Amino acid sequence: MRLLRSFASVVAVALGLTACSATPAPDVSPTPGSGPLVSFYGDSYTLGTGASDPSLRWSTIISEGRGWREFNPSVNGLGFVNHRSDFDEDDLPEQIIESEPDIVFVTMGLNDNFSYAQRADLIRKTITTDLTRIRDALPSARIIVVEPFWYTERRPESVETIIAWVRAAAAEIDADWIPGASRWLDGHYAGSEDSWMASDGQHPSNVGYQHMAEQMDAALTQLDPAL
Repeated sequence: MRLLRSFASVVAVALGLTACSATPAPDVSPTPGSGPLVSFYGDSYTLGTGASDPSLRWSTIISEGRGWREFNPSVNGLGFVNHRSDFDEDDLPEQIIESEPDIVFVTMGLNDNFSYAQRADLIRKTITTDLTRIRDALPSARIIVVEPFWYTERRPESVETIIAWVRAAAAEIDADWIPGASRWLDGHYAGSEDSWMASDGQHPSNVGYQHMAEQMDAALTQLDPAL
């Protein structure tokens, strides 16, 4: 499938990632249980926007399968710089830190592509600042940094640049790195014959999140030590 629209139109549509398709609002309090507490720092793709129920998002599928307690305060449209002014001091990194997790997932960077032309330097700086802040506050936590997700066949140069920045920052704090996530929906974008996207064309459907969970599950088993 070849998208015919220009990247400028992609950006215009992508701004809808901040005002996404209707999805039941999840309870962000940690799920009950006795397993490890796992906190997720992410955007709409980790919040589960586009799924018919929060229980069908990839983070919950993964957590339930491993007996983890999930804390997922992810926010639509959030980036390392995008929508950060929506918070006071108690921003998402602070919420992650305050949850005192055993494991942290960082799944950020998609939305920063739409600010890249104006704020590239700030994006790069904030990636390092955020990851360092989490590591310094949670020295015993295992941190899993995931290659930023992407959602169309059209890939502006900023996608690879931001991926490289996130990977470098992950290495600096000795975090685990999961590569390839920006390609997990390849061949199944909106408009394809076998689309895994929700009706808004921007977020995964239930089927899409299930496939993302399968990809994440396989990636976690490849870590050393495996999760």
